[in-house]
Amino acid sequence: MIQIADTISPQRIISDVRATSKKCALEHLSKLVANDEDALVATEVFDSLIARERLGSTGIGHGVAIPHGRLSKLDHAVSAFMRLEEGVDFDAIDNEPVAYLFALLVPKESNDEHLNLLAQLAKLFGNPAMREKLRLASSNEELYELLSQSPKKYSESSKTID
Repeated sequence: MIQIADTISPQRIISDVRATSKKCALEHLSKLVANDEDALVATEVFDSLIARERLGSTGIGHGVAIPHGRLSKLDHAVSAFMRLEEGVDFDAIDNEPVAYLFALLVPKESNDEHLNLLAQLAKLFGNPAMREKLRLASSNEELYELLSQSPKKYSESSKTID
């Protein structure tokens, strides 16, 4: 079973990004994903993410959004994480601004893998202690370490904040 750590790289994590809107945040995120993946073009990534947003916001609450999409050019799942300087309106389920965006792109025919990864992300970001650690992380490297933990660690993280 594929894990979040299999989809992300340190090059696709960035913090303290300035974005003034949902569209601007998704444009930054699209460039971040495409920059480190030869098969991807930022405009195609953006089009995929924005098409999904038109179906309903991917803002899951607590300042987190998980924009996701499918691309025929991909043969494996790819993700990126961006922490904004200040949250933006994302039409999130709780109406709170979003400051943490985790983009997930999967191959066009990847159904089970897509759902499995979304479930892992919901568990990760549903954990208050993990969100706090992501907020306090002082570097992209520290963010990568947190995001690439095994799913078992997400549960352990909820017990204490280091």
